[in-house]
Amino acid sequence: MSDLPRKAVTRTAKLAALPLGIAGRATWGLGKRIVGESAEIVGRELQQRTAEQLFKVLGELKGGAMKFGQALSVFESALPEDVAGPYRAALTKLQEAAPPMPTRTMHSVLAERLGEDWPDLFLEFDDKPAAAASIGQVHRAVWHDGREVAVKVQYPGAGEALLSDLNQLSRFARLLGPLIPGMDVKPLITELRDRVSEELDYGLEAQAQQAHAEEFAGDPDVVVPAVVHQCDQVLVTEWIDGVPLSEVISGGTPEQRDRAGQLLSRFLFSGPARTGLLHADPHPGNFRLVPGGPDGEDDWRLGVLDFGTVDRLPGGLPEPIGNSLRMTLDGEANAVYELLREEGFVKESIELEPDAVLDYLLPIIEPALVDEFTFTRGWMRSQAARLADPRSPAHQLGRRLNLPPAYLLIHRVTLSTIGVLCQLGATVRLREELEEWLPGFVLDEESEGKEAVAEA
Repeated sequence: MSDLPRKAVTRTAKLAALPLGIAGRATWGLGKRIVGESAEIVGRELQQRTAEQLFKVLGELKGGAMKFGQALSVFESALPEDVAGPYRAALTKLQEAAPPMPTRTMHSVLAERLGEDWPDLFLEFDDKPAAAASIGQVHRAVWHDGREVAVKVQYPGAGEALLSDLNQLSRFARLLGPLIPGMDVKPLITELRDRVSEELDYGLEAQAQQAHAEEFAGDPDVVVPAVVHQCDQVLVTEWIDGVPLSEVISGGTPEQRDRAGQLLSRFLFSGPARTGLLHADPHPGNFRLVPGGPDGEDDWRLGVLDFGTVDRLPGGLPEPIGNSLRMTLDGEANAVYELLREEGFVKESIELEPDAVLDYLLPIIEPALVDEFTFTRGWMRSQAARLADPRSPAHQLGRRLNLPPAYLLIHRVTLSTIGVLCQLGATVRLREELEEWLPGFVLDEESEGKEAVAEA
């Protein structure tokens, strides 16, 4: 497919076929059980076939369908290996590329937005896209002043397609849920839909990217390309070369994996502290390993792309996150419970045992318990299984907790980043980053005094 299918009837028909396909495969699965195959084997075959169709359709459609697929793809490490393995390639393909729009269409968008003489702005312009994603595609070019640039061009009708897809997907979110154990798909779709207007506004994206570019200019660990030019539906930024994180995941060295994981963790927590913004689209397609880290050309920095979705956090990450994490590690069950009540994670009408809440949280924050932690797909799967099994105390308690709207995007970004760390299999000094960047995780003298007074 060479263009963004915009007609509502076409897109709706493709998406509507997904639940019908799922229902058909469920019938097929029932038939196989009748003839004697085990429920576990049939269930995994069913999950695999469903995922293959889902990601094929999402990749073709771009728009909100592909955006949902990219968000979902970072959680593949939660799936059993024999299920995730066969379609991992389809997931990582969603993170990096989609079929491009025709050259003629792309030229007409540039002429409309930059003027008929738009070619004069460039010394060189490659008509073949370097990348194509959910709402736009990127072309490599040379700006008139000699700088290598990335030219991001938004698909015509992207906004309409984005909303239509997400509305359609939300109607059968319950059927998609079993793809990722322990994850409620519907809030993810709702949150993506709420961010549509920001995602389409290249002016807001340019502001967020330039704020990061200025803050991280000259940084030994993180590089963000500066904004060169921006207008409606077109964004021109400096070009950066590097190894896509999806390639590191599929075939990187242990050193690359660990370095990528450390820098990804550092960027997650330092970005809000330094810019007041949280980069909220952490799938591997938006990151590169760029040569030239602190130890020279053989070392790496993290290149960060695509600031279309950000969370505005003027004071950095909320201090209650650091406070609750610190108190959980210290085993202060009652204090953690009271803080969760104050922040709205436990509603007034709900009564829970503080020790049970502590037992629920401790396995999740295991990476912060030690100086160094290796994130693995096995660890991710164990957490997903613990939270997804209706018989487990963790599942039953988790159903009674609430996620306040102010924390929703932070929660998704954190989970997604952990998913990527598990895909990398990276060994990370996470506690070091928390101590450096997370407000409330380390008590200063004034806070210690206040806490002592509160306890008294």
